[in-house]
Amino acid sequence: MKIHEYQAKDIFRKSGVAVLRGKVAASAEEAAAAFKELGGPLAVVKAQIHAGGRGKGTIKRNPQQRGVQLVRSAEEAGKVAKNLLGQELVTIQTGPEGKTVNRVFVEEGCQIARELYLGIVLDRAVAKPVLMVSSEGGVEIEKVAAETPHLIFKEHFDPQVGLLPYQVRKLCYKLKLQGPTVASAEKFMRALCRLYVQLDCSLVEINPLVVTQSGELIALDGKLSFDDNAMFRHKDLAELRDLSEEDPAEVRASNTGLSYVKLDGNIGCLVNGAGLAMSTMDIIKLHGGEPANFLDVGGGANEQQVTEAFRIILSDPNVKGILVNIFGGIARCTTIAAAIVAASKAVGFKVPLVVRLEGTEVEEGKKILRESGVKLITADDLTDAAKKIVAAVKG
Repeated sequence: MKIHEYQAKDIFRKSGVAVLRGKVAASAEEAAAAFKELGGPLAVVKAQIHAGGRGKGTIKRNPQQRGVQLVRSAEEAGKVAKNLLGQELVTIQTGPEGKTVNRVFVEEGCQIARELYLGIVLDRAVAKPVLMVSSEGGVEIEKVAAETPHLIFKEHFDPQVGLLPYQVRKLCYKLKLQGPTVASAEKFMRALCRLYVQLDCSLVEINPLVVTQSGELIALDGKLSFDDNAMFRHKDLAELRDLSEEDPAEVRASNTGLSYVKLDGNIGCLVNGAGLAMSTMDIIKLHGGEPANFLDVGGGANEQQVTEAFRIILSDPNVKGILVNIFGGIARCTTIAAAIVAASKAVGFKVPLVVRLEGTEVEEGKKILRESGVKLITADDLTDAAKKIVAAVKG
C-alpha cells in the first residue's frame, strides 16, 4: 500500500525524523491560506500523486506547469495550486496518461547545502533490510545504479537490533558528512530504520534528503509503502489508503481476494500461483505475444473468484484472448473446470480462450471441459498453451 508525501511526512514527524512544516490543500484558497500560515518568504507547492518524478513531471494540458513549484506569495501559491488541481500530471513513473492531482502540499522552504538520497528496502538475498544512501540526491536512483553504482553505499541491519551507531559513521564517512551533521544523521537514519521495521514497510525513500546550511538532515521528500499482508496490524495506516490513486480493476480484484496488475499487452492471463503467473507471462513473450495482466487466483480459487477474474480481465478493451494456466494442487482441476464452465455462462467469452490444466484430478477436469460445450482450445503443456493463444490472437 502506498501513501502520499504529506501523509509520509506526518509519520516521519511522529517518529522523530526531521521534516519541514507543511499543509495539505485541496483548493487554491486552501493553498493560499497555507502559505500565510507558514509565514515564510517562500514555499514550495507540490502535486500529490502516487508516483515519483513529480519535480520534473509536467501537466498534460499545460507542459509549462511542473508538478513541484517554488512560490513567493499567497497569491502565487493559490495560482499554482489552481493550475495543478484536477489536472493530469505526467511523470517518468505514470506513463503518458498521467495521474489526476487531487491535492497539493504547501511546504516551507529551507537553505540547502547538499542533496543526498536515502532508501530502505528488504534485501531478499541476505534476508535483512538494507539502508542505501548516495551523494546523488535529486536524481532517479535507477539511473545512478546503472551509470554510477559506486556512488551507492549500503548497510544491512538486524530488524530486531536496528541500525547501529558505527554503521551511521561509516555512511557519513563515505558521504563526506562531518561535524554536527554526523549527530543529525545518527538520529535521522536510526529513526527511519526503526520506522521501517515497526510499520512493516516495504519501502522507505527520501529523494532528496537535504543537508541544510546549519548541518541538519531534513527529509525534503518522502515515500512510504507498506506490506499489504501486514495491514491487519496497522488499522490506522489502512485508513490512509487513497483508492482514487489505484487502478479500479486492481481495487476490484483485491476486494475479491485476487492479485491483479494491469499491463499493456493483449493476452489476458488467469493463473494460480504467483511464480506460475510470472512464468506464464514470460513464455507468452517468448513466443511473440504480450501479456495484458498478471492475475493470480490463488491456491483455493472458487467459482465466484474465477468468474470475477474473467470479468476483470475482459473489462480491459485491449484483451484479444485469454490463457488459463492452472496447476491443481490445493484447488483441484475439477473445481477450476467447473468454475470456467460457470464463468462462461455468467460472463460469455467473445475472445479466444486457451486452457491448460495439470495436477490433481486433471483428467476429470478435462472431461468436464470437453462435455461442457464451452468454446475453448485445450493445451497439453505451457509451451503448447502459449503458442496456441499467440496464434489465436494474431489470427
